[in-house]
Amino acid sequence: MIERLFPKQFDNHFPGQKIALWVFYALTAITLWRSQHHIFAADGGAQSIATIPLDTYTQGGADTVVTIFALWGLAQLGMALIMLLACIRYKAMIPLLWLLIAFEYIGRLGIGLIKPIETVGTAPGAIGNMVLPIVALLMLILSLIPRKKAGAD
Repeated sequence: MIERLFPKQFDNHFPGQKIALWVFYALTAITLWRSQHHIFAADGGAQSIATIPLDTYTQGGADTVVTIFALWGLAQLGMALIMLLACIRYKAMIPLLWLLIAFEYIGRLGIGLIKPIETVGTAPGAIGNMVLPIVALLMLILSLIPRKKAGAD
């Protein structure tokens, strides 16, 4: 099992359960969209999506939050490009990436509990931070369980 999580080489073979592959594809698309939105949206998605009340902040405070969201988007874009590379060329990376995704979302949940962000509504990310750790752990497990007939992907 450890060899599937940390293979000696990354190739384009994914022997895990197909659902883990298809959910990974969907999460890759979402992560690509979300990252570019945080980078290019005028408010970085902070108010329009995350419902952070930027209009109640000083201009400098609002600008700082928007910049932090854009920087976060850049970090997400880096991860999304690695995920896209795995989808296209290195499917053997997917179990390891599911582990990293689980780590990130569990970390987001923990940090959000310790350092909550003021919002005026429920942001989609808040819901995702509750659901994605469970989904990622489940997909990690499923990506490590070989299919009965592991054919070409």
